[in-house]
Amino acid sequence: MAALHNIVWLLVLIGVMILVHELGHFWAARFFNVRVDVFSFGFGPRLFGFKRGDTDYRLSAVLFGGYVKMAGDQPGEEGADDPHGFLNKPRWQRLIIAVAGPAMNILLSVGILAGLFMVHYQKVVQDGPSVIGHVEKNSAAAKAGLEAGDVITRFDGKRNPSWEDITLKTVASAYKTLDVSVARAGRPIDARITPLLDDKEGIGEAGWDEDGPIEAYSVSPGMPAQKAGIEAGDLLLSIDGKPVRSRYTLLESIRQSGGKAVTVEVDRKGKKLSFPVTPTFSKADGKPRFMIGVAPDLKRNIFSGKLSLPDALSESVRQNTKNATLIVGFLKGMIERRLPAKSLEGPIGIARRSGEAASQGPIAFLALMTVVSLNLAIFNLLPIPILDGGMIVLLLIEMVMGRDVSMAAKENILKVGFVFLMMVVVLVLYNDISKLIS
Repeated sequence: MAALHNIVWLLVLIGVMILVHELGHFWAARFFNVRVDVFSFGFGPRLFGFKRGDTDYRLSAVLFGGYVKMAGDQPGEEGADDPHGFLNKPRWQRLIIAVAGPAMNILLSVGILAGLFMVHYQKVVQDGPSVIGHVEKNSAAAKAGLEAGDVITRFDGKRNPSWEDITLKTVASAYKTLDVSVARAGRPIDARITPLLDDKEGIGEAGWDEDGPIEAYSVSPGMPAQKAGIEAGDLLLSIDGKPVRSRYTLLESIRQSGGKAVTVEVDRKGKKLSFPVTPTFSKADGKPRFMIGVAPDLKRNIFSGKLSLPDALSESVRQNTKNATLIVGFLKGMIERRLPAKSLEGPIGIARRSGEAASQGPIAFLALMTVVSLNLAIFNLLPIPILDGGMIVLLLIEMVMGRDVSMAAKENILKVGFVFLMMVVVLVLYNDISKLIS
């Protein structure tokens, strides 16, 4: 039943993406008086549909995809000499038709996110500069000479970055050296940090964590912390007298305790309490270690409310720009072979995420839709033959040359593009299956 639930919501998600994308091509083609022969949801044999005007609107057998078939869009086919044929239109018009599909996906992402922000908007508000609260041993940050208490004043060229800026840059920068400037006791220090690859997550990891108040986000039933009296929501002040200003300070102290009792001091609604806790050795999550059953997390200052339409649009554009930059950064990292291609997800992975988001409610599902729509737009804009980006690049080359690329060259380019696309399909399916098995 879970698999069927995921498949249904995948079809809803992909269906909206395809419909919007192809409508972009369709409307642009009709605007420039290009005859559209077929508007298909899905590929392969036609299942059913209807014809209105010159266009056959159909549902095809393979639902994962869709296309718009315009008259004369392939050299040498019947209708190539039709004045309403795609190839008989000026190159600038064909360029707009090609761009219209991805553009509609971007507009969809911006529109949905703006609508969500008008209903419910949350944002982490960072008070003050970005201070390092913990540096893991042998990490990239430790090798760069950084220490807990350092104030990050510049990161990869950005002055006074927020932790959001730092994190987004770090996750896409595995094995890429970045400049960082910190202030240590008022003294400026310049360093260079090269984030390492987190093999499990497939992202860059610096090995530092932000400084701030840490709370017991959750307390596991039956574990030592709960038996000792620690409760979810308690502000963690210290462990054995060592101030807790990072999530990893507590975890590291417990792992190094060797099973001996530790004293955890907390603040509960303004009242300071101390609890002696004896860690237990556990293999619950596949990582044998001492633990007390507390999930520590940064106590963040979160703004919650609703945005006006202008503010919602502005924030949506900012968020989508940030997400697009992150996506492009990951793609660049894969091309440079700094990041593994295993982080790419295919239909199985998207189906799982669709089902999970749908179970959480419409806001979560629509939020996922914005991310998928933006990913689809960027993927289609890649300069790969057979994709919109490949057509855009070819049209730009022809506009510069002032003539068409030869028929033989176009056919070879399309063949290469098709083979590459099939390789990507095989890769993402392999990634999906591997994650399911693991």
